[in-house]
Amino acid sequence: MGPATGSQRRFPSGAEYAEALQHTQLCFHHPELKGARPELTGLGLPRPISGAFASVFSLTSPTSGRRYAVKCFTRHVPEQERRYEAISSRLALLDPAELSQPWNLGFEYLPDAISVGRERYPVLKMEWAEAVTLSSWLDDNHADRIAVDRLADRFEELTRDLADHQIAHGDLQHGNLLVASDDTLRLVDYDGMYVPALAGLGGTERGHRNYQSPLRGNDDFGVDLDRFSTWVIFLSLKAIASEPALWSRLHEPSGEFLLLTEEDFTSPAESARLQTLLTHPDRMVSGLADQVRTLACQPLDMLPPLTLAVPRQRPAATVITDTTAHSGATAPGAGGLPDWMAGHITSAASPPQPAPSVAPPDRFQVRTPLDVAVAVVWPLMLAVTVLALFVSLSTAPFGPAVPVLAAVAFSVFGRARRTEWTQARAVLSELTAELGQLDDPLKAEGKLRKDRAKFDAAETKRTADHPRAQSKLTASYQAELQQIEKRRIRKRQELDKKIAGLSAERGKALRTALAARQSAYVRDRLGGQLIARNPPYGIGPKLAARLAAAGVRTAADFTGYRTVQNAQYNSVGAELVLSNGRRIDVQGIGEAKAIALDVWRRQLVAAAEADQPTALTAQERQSIDQGIEVRRTRLTTELRSVDAAAEAARTKAQQELEDGQARLTQENALADERARRQRKEFSRRAVTLQQNSARHAALSSAAETAEAHRRRLSLVRYLRFLYTGR
Repeated sequence: MGPATGSQRRFPSGAEYAEALQHTQLCFHHPELKGARPELTGLGLPRPISGAFASVFSLTSPTSGRRYAVKCFTRHVPEQERRYEAISSRLALLDPAELSQPWNLGFEYLPDAISVGRERYPVLKMEWAEAVTLSSWLDDNHADRIAVDRLADRFEELTRDLADHQIAHGDLQHGNLLVASDDTLRLVDYDGMYVPALAGLGGTERGHRNYQSPLRGNDDFGVDLDRFSTWVIFLSLKAIASEPALWSRLHEPSGEFLLLTEEDFTSPAESARLQTLLTHPDRMVSGLADQVRTLACQPLDMLPPLTLAVPRQRPAATVITDTTAHSGATAPGAGGLPDWMAGHITSAASPPQPAPSVAPPDRFQVRTPLDVAVAVVWPLMLAVTVLALFVSLSTAPFGPAVPVLAAVAFSVFGRARRTEWTQARAVLSELTAELGQLDDPLKAEGKLRKDRAKFDAAETKRTADHPRAQSKLTASYQAELQQIEKRRIRKRQELDKKIAGLSAERGKALRTALAARQSAYVRDRLGGQLIARNPPYGIGPKLAARLAAAGVRTAADFTGYRTVQNAQYNSVGAELVLSNGRRIDVQGIGEAKAIALDVWRRQLVAAAEADQPTALTAQERQSIDQGIEVRRTRLTTELRSVDAAAEAARTKAQQELEDGQARLTQENALADERARRQRKEFSRRAVTLQQNSARHAALSSAAETAEAHRRRLSLVRYLRFLYTGR
């Protein structure tokens, strides 16, 4: 064995693993995998599913008959065995009864389980999930809005399971989310999974780029790894459930994404896909899209869990008193918003804060030494100015005004050093800043009025849409019954026509079999006619040998000839046409000898056809008759099953009608509850608006008073105070 650890060890490629798996009896050392049957390609080779650093093979155990997904690693993963042991131990503790669905697939890490060449390597043996990838499921089911919406809710429940157990998958994306036949989800590829026992280790991957936050780094590894990708997937599913046509508009066939790509997260302003979702008429879709756009520029540890989008219902008597801020908390009164958004909403229960009691001084009081100095400077500067007028200093820059300007500047400096002036300015600045933090009451009132009108219009529409939706559901049921009956009648007619046509089909099969027998007879006869033994006229031993060397030994080896024009010698030659359609030019075979060969062959064909069988044997006819009877029996069985299938379809349509009616009733009840909460929210906003309006008025009045006090401390009053003390 080579080196066991470290990045220096080279792992086999997927092709090398596939070659080794042709002999599972030799390459595997695990008893359940030894001699396992791999799923094969059309060429008979083990079929790999290749990933970033592993290839996965489907193998069926010869001992248990169970099917496994066996992951063979193609590159080194730091502390691989420790990671898988921790993940396996944590998943084994999960109680299936506590999970929303059986998403957890058991796996076993097997060190040194497979030999490739002279070395042994580890593999991961995981239960095989009979399911399809999320994107494949959406290809087939995106038009079923109810099924997609149900799957979105199940995805949210899966993320809740992970969050409740402090587990993060690390690479949630369409290829690692499988949908089983009962439309429940399965999780595969646990390579980058986080469990509490791995806290402190770094990550091994960054996840699929079309599902990850642009701010996710190589070292990010914790319970919040999946938060961005869960919002992206949940948004995609809810958008498709709202408008199935979005799958065709925003998704690309075989695209490695659902509705959004990495470019939509890094450049949201330039993203046509994201803009489509942001402007979607469904408020849930547009709200989720805005959430994803916001989260794309947030650090991972600041992202809220998806569970905040669909909060658990709490009993009415429950009161949340814990106000500790953390990434998974909701702020009281914030309607389940993340705490980093709740700061923008003021609780209606909070009393209005009064405007600060301000009484800045409106006059100067005790003179300071600096004030005395300013008072002395003014007479001196005036004296200097008068003197300047007599000593011709008027030609200097600014002339005699220089001393006066200096006195003014010194006075401004002196006033700025006064406590009364600094206090007045500080109070005014504080009030102005606090006033700037408040929304304009008129604008806030207009927005509230607009939001309330929009809500009322939506509620009016919803109230009218509910009975229409019920009528549409019933009409759809009636139309489905008609389609079921049409399909039943059409299928019966098709089967009756096929049964009636079996006699003609038998005659055609008899004729085809006889023609095939006669053709084989003629071929056999021609194959026995050697040119060298029974040469046509003009064909000597040398020509026969040349023909044999070119592949023409019997009359069965060619079907005729074609003339060719030899431009160099202005003559006509000939090419023999072989039985496979290829043409050859044999030296010495000109047009005349080619004609002789063709005539010789035609004579042999005519002689063979004269002796060919004219009827099938009894055994051949019996085989054809048995085949016709098998088809008759199968068609008769299908004919009997048509009515049963139609009845089953009618029962299914009836069940879908009842389910749809129950769903509409539930949706209407939920919408009523949301409307009740929204009306309560409008009342809270109205109270908050009233409080903010009162505070805005108080602050405005206080700011005006502070500004009046500041004006009373003007430079003129300061100069008067210097000389009068008032």
